[in-house]
Amino acid sequence: MTRQAGRRDTLKLLTAAALTGAIPRLGRAQATQDLYDLPRAGNLRVLHQTDTHAQLLPVLFREPGVNIGLGEAAGRPPHLVGEAFLRHYGVPAGSARAHAFTCLDFEEAAHRYGALGGFAQLKTLIDRLRAQAGPGNTLLLDGGDMWQGSWTAHASQGAALVQLANRLGVDAMTAHFEFTYGEAAVRRNLAAFRGQFIAQNVFLTDEAAFNGAESFDAASGRVFRPYVMEERGGRRIAVIGQCFPYQPIAHPRRFVENWTFGIREAELQAVVDQVRQQERADAVLLLSHNGMDVDLKLAGRVRGIDVILGGHTHDATPVPSVVENAGGRTLVTNAGSNGKFLGVLDLDVGSGRVNGLRYTLLPVFSNLLPADAETTAEIAALRRPDEAMLSERLAEAGELLYRRGNFSGTMDQVICDALREELDAQIALSPGFRWGPSLLPGDTITMEHVLAQTAITYPDVYVQEMTGAQVRTILEDVCDNLFNPDPYVQQGGDMVRVGGLGYACDPAQPIGRRISDLRLEDGTLLEAEKTYRVAGWASVNLPQEGRPVWEVVAAHLRRRKVVRPGRQGEVRLIGLAGNPGLLGPS
Repeated sequence: MTRQAGRRDTLKLLTAAALTGAIPRLGRAQATQDLYDLPRAGNLRVLHQTDTHAQLLPVLFREPGVNIGLGEAAGRPPHLVGEAFLRHYGVPAGSARAHAFTCLDFEEAAHRYGALGGFAQLKTLIDRLRAQAGPGNTLLLDGGDMWQGSWTAHASQGAALVQLANRLGVDAMTAHFEFTYGEAAVRRNLAAFRGQFIAQNVFLTDEAAFNGAESFDAASGRVFRPYVMEERGGRRIAVIGQCFPYQPIAHPRRFVENWTFGIREAELQAVVDQVRQQERADAVLLLSHNGMDVDLKLAGRVRGIDVILGGHTHDATPVPSVVENAGGRTLVTNAGSNGKFLGVLDLDVGSGRVNGLRYTLLPVFSNLLPADAETTAEIAALRRPDEAMLSERLAEAGELLYRRGNFSGTMDQVICDALREELDAQIALSPGFRWGPSLLPGDTITMEHVLAQTAITYPDVYVQEMTGAQVRTILEDVCDNLFNPDPYVQQGGDMVRVGGLGYACDPAQPIGRRISDLRLEDGTLLEAEKTYRVAGWASVNLPQEGRPVWEVVAAHLRRRKVVRPGRQGEVRLIGLAGNPGLLGPS
């Protein structure tokens, strides 16, 4: 049997195993204490976390009600929400897992099942899963976006999260927002990180290479180690790193001015071939921050990868997607965000191949996992210098405040309201970031909550005169990033949020024809040649000269006892009837 044929037959067995009961189910009345009783299957356990966004403590995070897939992506993971998600994966309605994976009955379910995540709870779970696997049989991988998303991370330029990664025992990681601290901070943090940093798709610019800039491999210009070869029980497992490929486009170029990024299929294929043919890896994993749609396309074009452990788009997919390619099949996973989930990949490997696997995506219910005492103490020490500032009570949430959804979120609307009021603007624009925890009605909004929505290294607000045509162009450009039919053109994230403006959107149209009927808050049409006062923040290209957005939002909230977002600019969606990625307005 050839190696290629053997791998194809093997992955048929793996797929069957993945789809037949490997994932624990929780019914409404079923006790959950056995959720984390997961004896190892096979001879190697890989634990995968991604997109924790520095949420040190347990949080609520509402999954999207709008996650639209078009063309080949319509009706397939990750573009399933609500009841369509439950039907596809066989998750009982009203269950703990239904709450973790969907936004259905979010407020009631949040009160019933509590918050998820938290690094002290993750530590407890990781230690338990390691013990179940036996000594020396586990790898812990982090898919990136660990160092950003809270004030503790921001104030330390990511160093606090390196401490916690070391406490968890992360063996290897890749990156995205980590790069927005700049090269000096990245290298300083990586020097303190006890695991390995891997990214096969970052190279020196020609100028940086000519000037002798630091790199992992001067001959190729590759900036970082492309992969690690881990040995467990005499078996060789290659883990290749794939960091966010659009870094200089999605964020200010100044943070990574010496480096170039990209998907780099050819270079990735060469690395896969090397670890399989020259280093005789028994299994090949890709630790990716591409986003799931990009990973699905990549899996069909690069042969030899057994499993892609993906992140970036915050899609929690409990069963791997199976993709055919010239070398057989590749399984594609994505492990959610905010510390809500931990992926558990059990492998049976040997003789140059994967003989079987089981994949489980575990929700991290904080009330089922006792907080690890030492991690709790370390988190408290890291937060202590800023505790008074973080705990400032700003206002009360008058309704559910959340961010995630393709077009809008109530927390984003609060930010837009603040920008318009504080900066005296007709229109506000706010980026469609997918991170940031949710708040229930009646919850106190603290400064820590505001910072968890806004803590980035380019937070300054701006006010600029823009024509109606320029505003429409911005909306068209961001919409193309979200709905371009080629996943390799998509950069992740959601639609730019707007305040004081509504519009119609037909996502299936080509760029330049998706956005129409733009109307101001009073119902008047936006005029192409007329100039409007527009406020925003987190600009990639505009000069950074204003106040940090968190100061603007905090000032807005301090004047209110109860916060209810202003009337959201209506987004009227066209041509999406029956799309399983559309639950309703979100």
